[in-house]
Amino acid sequence: MTISELKQEFIKHYGGREDDIRVFMSPGRVNLIGEHTDYCGGFVFPAAITMGTYIAARKTNDGLIKMRATDLPDYVEADITKLDDYKHLKWGNYQIGVAVELQKRGYTIVPCELLFDDTIPHGGGLSSSAAIEVATALTFATFSNEANGITEPVNMIEMALCGQGSENNYCGVNCGIMDQFASAMGKKDHVIFLDCKKLEDYKLVPLKMDGYKIVISNTNKKRSLADSKYNERRAETEEGFSELKAALPNATCLGDISLEEFEANKHLIKRDIVRQRVTHVIAEDDRVLKSIEALQNGDILEFGRLINASGDSLRDLYEVTGKELDTLVSEARKVDGTIGSRMTGAGFGGCTMSIVREDAVEAFIEQVGKAYNEIIGYPASFYVDDIGDGGHEVK
Repeated sequence: MTISELKQEFIKHYGGREDDIRVFMSPGRVNLIGEHTDYCGGFVFPAAITMGTYIAARKTNDGLIKMRATDLPDYVEADITKLDDYKHLKWGNYQIGVAVELQKRGYTIVPCELLFDDTIPHGGGLSSSAAIEVATALTFATFSNEANGITEPVNMIEMALCGQGSENNYCGVNCGIMDQFASAMGKKDHVIFLDCKKLEDYKLVPLKMDGYKIVISNTNKKRSLADSKYNERRAETEEGFSELKAALPNATCLGDISLEEFEANKHLIKRDIVRQRVTHVIAEDDRVLKSIEALQNGDILEFGRLINASGDSLRDLYEVTGKELDTLVSEARKVDGTIGSRMTGAGFGGCTMSIVREDAVEAFIEQVGKAYNEIIGYPASFYVDDIGDGGHEVK
């Protein structure tokens, strides 16, 4: 849907004229490496994609937040003085949760009409929820600043934190910060190196993919963080850290522990399954650092090897894949021209990310798609997407 079409759709629902409709956008993300490390205070390496959430928005003065989506029948009206009353919503709770987080930070929630248009597949592991949250936060914060005569640009790191806060505090999903941060702070043709303990110290690393493309493969198996074992994995890593901390008292999280320190102390972790989970996190942090070094040296093949090692660890040690994701990865690696493939996102369904030689992309989609359909019984979807910018107002 074009911006002009989105505005016309807005008018169909809310009436009025086009000249007072604003459009805000925030993207989904693909994490190249560094999975299930963000909530452990570790390293991640995500990039914003061009698919995202678009919001057509208009200020009103009736004390209500009114929300619709282009692809859903739901209609929500929320009283801005009673925002704690909407946690039960099936659709709209993430957005209202963002408004609550902004209020905590001193923002004024301005009544408005909103129409959401999502170009990210929902439940696909490309952070459609983070895109919704950051786009919503940017919309509300922009309107708040204007109402209060504030001319400085919206603080996008704060918008990412509001999105995370919505999931943690309003929706009960114990997610980390990576998805929202990538959605808020992405830059075209760059990957974000983020130490999740020090958000302000993030680095933008140029991604030179000469002769290669990122191919995203969607299992089309829907998954929800709230319904998955995501919170269980987080609890297991916290258990492991509490045991390691006995020997490493200065560590504040697993992200503070080096691979060498872990090897010397891993015997302190009592349960084998917990040791497995922590082994993945510690080694994954190390792989992120080695990936940055490989890209800076122009060694795309080494980067692919590290991607494969990450995928194997997520399958065998962290156990967040499943038949669908495993099938996509194993079939992708059989294609001549694939240098690395792994699941991306929380797992339990969703998407894989593969680095594929440009002249092999068409064969990749045909070969992997055929095999997946035969093994799983329904088709996968494929996207060859570019690395785009983070949240912004569409002028």
